[in-house]
Amino acid sequence: MPRRTGGAGVRASGILGRLRRRDPGDAVLRRAARLTLVASVVFYGCRYGAGSSVLATYGLFGTIAAGSFAQLPGPAPQRARILLTALPAAWALITVGSLLAWSTWAAASGMLVVGFVVAFAGVGNPRLVGLASAFQLFYILASFPPYQPGTLPERLGGVTLAVVLLAAAEVLLWPDPVPVTYRQRLAVAADGVAAFLDVVAERFTDPYADPGGRDPRRERAYRLVAAIALGRNPPEWAPSAAGAQDRALRICASALREALAEADRLAADAPPAPSGDPAAARLLRSCADTTRAAGRTLTPGAPMVGLDDLDAAIGRAETAYLAAEGDGHHPPDVSRLCRDATALALADQTRVFAVGVRVATGSRPEGEDARTGLFAYAGHSPWRLYWWQFRSHLAPRSAHLHSSLRVAVALTIARVAAGVLNLTHGFWVLLATLTVLRTSAADTRTALRPAVLGTIVGAVISGGLMLVVDTPIVYAVVLPVTLLLAFGVGRLLGPVWQQALFTLLLTVVFAQLSTEGWRLAETRLVDVLLGAVIGVLAGVAMWPRGASHDLRHNATGYLGASADAVEQTVLAILGGAPAPDRALDRVRRRMILVDSSYCQYHSERHHPHRQQVNWDAVLSAGHHVVPGAESLLRRNPPGCLAGWPAAATLLRDSAARLRSAYDDVAREVAHDRAAGQTSDPTGGCADELDRVRPLLGGKDSRSVRHLVEVDRWLTGLAASLARIRPPAGDEAPV
Repeated sequence: MPRRTGGAGVRASGILGRLRRRDPGDAVLRRAARLTLVASVVFYGCRYGAGSSVLATYGLFGTIAAGSFAQLPGPAPQRARILLTALPAAWALITVGSLLAWSTWAAASGMLVVGFVVAFAGVGNPRLVGLASAFQLFYILASFPPYQPGTLPERLGGVTLAVVLLAAAEVLLWPDPVPVTYRQRLAVAADGVAAFLDVVAERFTDPYADPGGRDPRRERAYRLVAAIALGRNPPEWAPSAAGAQDRALRICASALREALAEADRLAADAPPAPSGDPAAARLLRSCADTTRAAGRTLTPGAPMVGLDDLDAAIGRAETAYLAAEGDGHHPPDVSRLCRDATALALADQTRVFAVGVRVATGSRPEGEDARTGLFAYAGHSPWRLYWWQFRSHLAPRSAHLHSSLRVAVALTIARVAAGVLNLTHGFWVLLATLTVLRTSAADTRTALRPAVLGTIVGAVISGGLMLVVDTPIVYAVVLPVTLLLAFGVGRLLGPVWQQALFTLLLTVVFAQLSTEGWRLAETRLVDVLLGAVIGVLAGVAMWPRGASHDLRHNATGYLGASADAVEQTVLAILGGAPAPDRALDRVRRRMILVDSSYCQYHSERHHPHRQQVNWDAVLSAGHHVVPGAESLLRRNPPGCLAGWPAAATLLRDSAARLRSAYDDVAREVAHDRAAGQTSDPTGGCADELDRVRPLLGGKDSRSVRHLVEVDRWLTGLAASLARIRPPAGDEAPV
């Protein structure tokens, strides 16, 4: 006996250890404990205290919908505010569902509208996606018979009690540790980039310093900047909402990536020993200080980052830049102009980052910053910004549109089937459809097996239990245990166990609300199988490839629009076209679609052995175009190189090669193949000198400066395409 006890203890200890390893910090168990306590209080109080089955049903399912199906971001106080703010929407959905429950077809029509609107509402704020399933469940539960509008106060009261207690529990009972937010990641990345800028500044004052690939601060900067890519953050955390603050955070991330790339190019082009460039070093240190200060501004309570010091440093650098053009007797120092152009491009990106941080923390841009297209949105109301993003996704290739239509149609079919077949617990059919249905057919098939297998296991256990025990008080006693198992242990053990234990939970609940006995388990199994079949058919028949197809199409269009904007910018500088405002606007609109489909793509499962496109690198190649073009045009106005045929030939050739590189990458992306390495024949200032020197005879130094800066911008874009697949042995993550 002692040996057996010891063996059982070892097994129990092993199971507990396994659960702890799957739940670091006990986050899942804490959430399950809060949910269990609230659900038990609500159900016992309504069912046995108030003696109302309606109150108990809506109170319990309100707790489950808001506490388990809703995936809410942020710390506990923020989640509590979201729950309370969402309560009026829950009332509206329950009211509509209750009033349409008189007819199967009326309820199904409402399901079509509600299913689409609730799912598509997340297009303006992906954080709303976490509430979509909960909102749909509120309508689903109310839209089934019996048609009893007179019980509406009890229905609303039960859900209200559940949500209020759940919000209080989020704050007061075992609150979760505050997670690392995107702003915090961005602030850390800013600090890493600033440290690398200090390294590059040292190279310009100490030519014997080596800021190359072996410097740990360079490696750290690349690693931290890679961590702020949209695809590497959960959709509920990534700044992909339509509001001004999220738009500003996306601009900040893009500007920080570009500043790091410019710093890397500047380090490679630093003047050889023993010369130095104190002016460039001063500008770099000012950029480092501003980047570091802007990162600290993202911390709550920190002072707003100032721009005066950076603007003064940029002004001094531009003055020195003009002085380096030459005196009319000697040709300008093209190498110096090239380095200065890179340093000023870096400073422009630093300033974009700082202004973006100010907008992200609630300030409005002023002066020239308010008029530039990059931050023009900040002066519009949140509703107008939401409408622009909403309208952008009313497009045939929008992944959000496809996903919303798929969910709405599948739930409508499930509602019709449940009503026509007169199923006693028809809402289980729609619940199973929601559980199985995913954004791609592959994910739907993956979710099908555990849903069906877990339901079968749970139904067998539940049916056997109800054959043996028919006393409701027993089920009342074990309710808290089944709640904790379903939402805590089941979630940790995997989808099969989670579905099986959830089936057991529903059996325990309805054993106290109805007298169906063991046939309740049979009903549950039939309903889940029907809902799973509907979900699978909808997932296979309607846009089965999920976001990958939309992402390929949107990325192809995005790269094409970026190439058009580059060509239009070069033509404008050569005097052959007006400013490329429309072309840049098209890139911004494409950016909304491609970022959205990119986030959804990363929420799907992909074959581990299938060669995938490097989406981070592909999309970053397009992200460099808009801010770079706007900065370039501020210093090199349209027509500044008109009347210089040789320069026009050089720039048109460079733009044509760049356009061909964009087209090559777009073709690879369109066919879902990993893009091959793009050649970068113009990588540094030495190459710049070789190309520009034959054109200098008799030209004024200002025109030479314009030529160098435009060609340097094209060089940077070509380098961003080349980084899509870096050469073997490159130590810098991209």
